[in-house]
Amino acid sequence: MKQSSLVFRVPRFKISLRISRRVIPVFLILTLITLMGLITNTSVGDYPISPLAVTQTLLGIDTGNPNHSFIIYNLRLPRTLTACLVGIALGIAGTIMQGITRNPLADPGIIGINAGAGLAAVSVIILFPNVPIFSLPLAAFGGALLACLLIYLLAWERGTHPIRLILIGVGIAAVADAGTNLMIAVGDIYDVSEALVWLAGSVYGRSWEVVLALLPWLIVFIPLAFTGISSLNALVLGDNIAKGLGSRVEWERSFLLLVSAGLSGVAVATAGTIGFIGLIAPHIGRKLVGNSHEGLIPVAGMMGGMIVVWADFLGRVLFSPVEIPCGIITAVIGAPYFVYLLVKSRK
Repeated sequence: MKQSSLVFRVPRFKISLRISRRVIPVFLILTLITLMGLITNTSVGDYPISPLAVTQTLLGIDTGNPNHSFIIYNLRLPRTLTACLVGIALGIAGTIMQGITRNPLADPGIIGINAGAGLAAVSVIILFPNVPIFSLPLAAFGGALLACLLIYLLAWERGTHPIRLILIGVGIAAVADAGTNLMIAVGDIYDVSEALVWLAGSVYGRSWEVVLALLPWLIVFIPLAFTGISSLNALVLGDNIAKGLGSRVEWERSFLLLVSAGLSGVAVATAGTIGFIGLIAPHIGRKLVGNSHEGLIPVAGMMGGMIVVWADFLGRVLFSPVEIPCGIITAVIGAPYFVYLLVKSRK
């Protein structure tokens, strides 16, 4: 009988993963669609470049036009890569959040983590407009971590419960949003304008400096997310079963909450509040590869990257020459999907 899953073992680090066979082709297809989006997005602009010329330039093949290399590498590729990396971070963060709360409607943007990161980042933009760019991810992570700690402490009652985490998180999100609005109301008009564009969720004007500020955070937190796969698989079964399987439920839940806060915080710091990715990507991933987090985390991450890249492309071309922030595009897609999930869960 043909095996339906593949097993990967690294005895030295005591790592063993069982992945469904369909995860690999699904992941490769999503990666291919994302690469197509990267190339297509890089080809559009005031100076259009054909996708073939973009591909040749990225492969180091001379296209006969010296302007291509400068435009692609300095002006467009950093923006597109930023969109992809931010989407990957949000997709994984949403998957973790839905796992630890056992709620398919949970999302870092819904339960207050993104709001905390947004408040911290807006405060830095308005109060300290001349700080170096690498300080924004630090501030956003601090805001996300603070929101995370408040949610956890306020939800504690001889342990935490997924429903309490969500309800407290909604309250924290409301308070953080109020603080963000206060910052916008009292800030300098020029700094407020920058903050408003950033809050809409945009990767416009992102440079290699931004990409390099984002990468170290992803290099740390994405592997941490993979180390928590077995914990996630146990937690979704319920606290009692997880304890019976030997899980340290509260420690593992708090660790995964920290990882989710880190990923969503750095994503918010880099591109603003791009909503609903953490909700949509895990849902579609489950339909494609099932509930096991060994396959769901990489697929949801790539799904998030794909959605943000193509949302950025749509925002650039739908009303050209006016650009629509990709966060507005994802909201237009995600809000109806969220309502659909609510109606479906009620039925």
